Amino acid sequence: MTNQATHQKQIILSGMRPTGKLHLGHLVGALENWVQLQTEFQNYHLVADYHALTTNPDSSKITEYTIDMVIDWLAAGIDPEVSPMFRQSQVKEHAELHLIFSMLITTARLERNPTLKEQVRDLRLDTIAYGHLGYPVLQAADILLYKGEVVPVGEDQMPHIEITRELARRFNTLYDTVFPEPDGRLTNFARLPGLDGKRMSKSVGNTILLADSPDEIKKKMRTAVTDPQKIRKNDPGRPDICLVFTYHNKFNPDEVPDVRTGCESGSLGCVDCKARCAEKIIESLTPMREKRLYYEENISEVTDILHEGENKARAKAQETMQDVRKAMNMGVMGD
Repeated sequence: MTNQATHQKQIILSGMRPTGKLHLGHLVGALENWVQLQTEFQNYHLVADYHALTTNPDSSKITEYTIDMVIDWLAAGIDPEVSPMFRQSQVKEHAELHLIFSMLITTARLERNPTLKEQVRDLRLDTIAYGHLGYPVLQAADILLYKGEVVPVGEDQMPHIEITRELARRFNTLYDTVFPEPDGRLTNFARLPGLDGKRMSKSVGNTILLADSPDEIKKKMRTAVTDPQKIRKNDPGRPDICLVFTYHNKFNPDEVPDVRTGCESGSLGCVDCKARCAEKIIESLTPMREKRLYYEENISEVTDILHEGENKARAKAQETMQDVRKAMNMGVMGD
């Protein structure tokens, strides 16, 4: 008798709030990693439309923003056949598990969350809604509903993963072992600065969008900050503190030694340096731009992909909730 061991792929849940078209920071910090991981893991990709309400309760454009974001996911190489994409709001089990988890954690623990403190500071909030306080609880429900074992995140989200692990342990100890304790997996190139050298954000206007045309990319790159001591072309520069050199490292790695030498010697001026970098970014984004144009002309395919993904996600979520109710002795009478 042949003993054939079956290899079960680990599960990953990744998501983004639907804020519309994505930028280079999303590509570098998440999408490239997602595309690579989908060959190694069973991936679920969440459109976090409930989470979006925590920073902007106006949902009038949420459908438009969702479509724009999912098109960028598809253009970047997410394969819906192997990585279901779905809206959080269309799988009611997210809200159900969130409610259960909210009974298993104290407000004091959530108030110690450093991400909450940063959000209150960045958004200049006078009061904190439960949506802000309970954000990591809903995020834990998102992850554990699919029994996620690995979560690719940036450093700022690691405190949320720890809360997810705590909630999994608390549930498993109190009732029965249902959930894994997921591990956070930091991306290698977690954060790309914006054109002004600060955190990349569409609200600040310092981004290059994946959907930008070549002319738009060239125009935006001309505004990128450089070494303030390199004023004239022949002035020697310091590439390690120059934003444009950071972009070269990512999008033009083959020419990095040449760019460094030219910058430090003064033979490469900032205008030419930016132009070279812009061309490499354009070259890198061209395949995505072509895919994006296709989906923009075939929106019904995008909505079909979401509906199919929601069916797959719903089936997995319902299976998990059956385990949860059984563990809690809250199943249908007669079970």
